[in-house]
Amino acid sequence: MKRTFQPHNKRRKRTIGFLSRSRSHSGRKILRNRRAKGRKRLAA
Repeated sequence: MKRTFQPHNKRRKRTIGFLSRSRSHSGRKILRNRRAKGRKRLAA
């Protein structure tokens, strides 16, 4: 059975990268929450 996580760096950057996060409203909300929590890494 094929697993759900098939890593690809290009797809990772495009979907959960910092630029894609900061483009959408909900993505900016994610960044805001991660900043508030004090995460070392905000996005992939």
